[in-house]
Amino acid sequence: VVLTESPLEEQLHPSPVQGNPGVVTCVGTEDSYGHPFRDGDLVTFSGVQGMTELNGQKPIPVHVLGENSRGIGDTSSFSPYRCGGLVSQVQRRLECSHVSLSRTHGAATRAGVLLHATFRALHAFRRERGRLPRPRAPADAERVLELARSLGEQQGPLDEDIVRAFASVSAGDLCPVASVVGALAAQEVLKAITRKFVPLNQWLYLDSLECLALPGAAQLTEMDCAPRGSRYDGQIAIFGANFQEKLGHQKYLVGAGAIGCELLKNFAMMGLTAGDGELIVTDMDTVALSNLHRQLLYRSADISEPKSVVAAAAVQRMNPDVRVTAHQNQVGPATEMLYSDKFFQDLDGVASALDTIEARDYLERRCLRCRTPLLDSGTEGTRGHVLAMVPSLTKPPGPASIPRDGTFPLCTLRHFPRTIQHTLQWARDEFEGLFQLPAEQVNQLMEDPGFLEQQPPGKVLEQVLASLQERPRDWRDCVRWARRRWQSCYHDAIAQLLHTYPPEHVSPAL
Repeated sequence: VVLTESPLEEQLHPSPVQGNPGVVTCVGTEDSYGHPFRDGDLVTFSGVQGMTELNGQKPIPVHVLGENSRGIGDTSSFSPYRCGGLVSQVQRRLECSHVSLSRTHGAATRAGVLLHATFRALHAFRRERGRLPRPRAPADAERVLELARSLGEQQGPLDEDIVRAFASVSAGDLCPVASVVGALAAQEVLKAITRKFVPLNQWLYLDSLECLALPGAAQLTEMDCAPRGSRYDGQIAIFGANFQEKLGHQKYLVGAGAIGCELLKNFAMMGLTAGDGELIVTDMDTVALSNLHRQLLYRSADISEPKSVVAAAAVQRMNPDVRVTAHQNQVGPATEMLYSDKFFQDLDGVASALDTIEARDYLERRCLRCRTPLLDSGTEGTRGHVLAMVPSLTKPPGPASIPRDGTFPLCTLRHFPRTIQHTLQWARDEFEGLFQLPAEQVNQLMEDPGFLEQQPPGKVLEQVLASLQERPRDWRDCVRWARRRWQSCYHDAIAQLLHTYPPEHVSPAL
């Protein structure tokens, strides 16, 4: 199998300097940070004026010299650089091969060997008893330990406490862990289909043993973790019924973006706020077409609807016991009358997934001041980060705690664009909404007689009928349609926006 290591990086304007080594300084946009290329990356040049010897050369390895500069070998004999040019990364080809999994587990780390032996013992127990060990049942845990000892393939002595803990919770299941494992499996499928990224090499083991070190966890009994006939039995099997009850009393503040949707789904499945707690969802944005492929709580019928309202309704469909409230506000200096210090102090936690560094820094300061636990996460392109802040337990983050990257979030600020990326995303949404989504819906309706039964009533049918009945039939119709579209996008929408938010208007929600 031949794969490539990573996607092409964004092309930037270079300014190469003669010398040995020659130095290329990249000048990015206002939203970019530093140089995109790393040590050993291969690059090519095009469109360079003056130092034309660079154009069309074979891929050149670069070497890191500074934050914005890279060495490209000896250019001392080249012509002086004048202006222009692009530098782009060349993807390397990588040939991957794998041996049988049964031949490789012995080369794993100590932790990997232990987990491998423990899983094998668990499988042996299931074959022997026809079931998994009962939660917190000492006899079952001891039998799994005996089987692990009998396998005799582990390197060094077993950590018996870990084997017992593993056996005691193996009948349980956790939605967040299932989400991670499912995401990894889906990612590997995409790698295999596209052949664009490097697959996992042999075995991968994940553990969250630190979760079993909770205060009081060692004292849990078989009765504490026995099934109750509820949707939370998998969770109760691990943490006990008292823990599940505490989850129901929590009060959390969550966003409704891409990561917020995942968090809300997990919270609903876990039963967070399913007692007398409250899940407060706040987001000032509306659902856009570009959100549908990566924000699982939204559907095509939700386009232009408030994200927080749609997300709250979706959460309650998943778990009617969850108590959720929707706000349409941004958490910031302008809304401190609404989101006061007392509001934050009454919360058990904040799960944020904000788009900007400034908004994250602000929320960190508020949570730190009010001693409110914060779980912050974010994605930029293919990169991501997670930051947990617990008062008096973790080190307070600083302004540089969030990775700063040259990529820009995909979410579109539809009403207040301020960069070229926003306008490009708007144009993409507009194109897909006009020429892609309606056509796909018409095709699905023609191919699948039950298509309409799977969709929300009314709206999809209206869109399909409009695509069939209002299509231009000649050039005059095309011109008339384009003129009306121009009027709607570039006059009426702007006039409405200025009417709603005149230049002197200050809104507490913005």
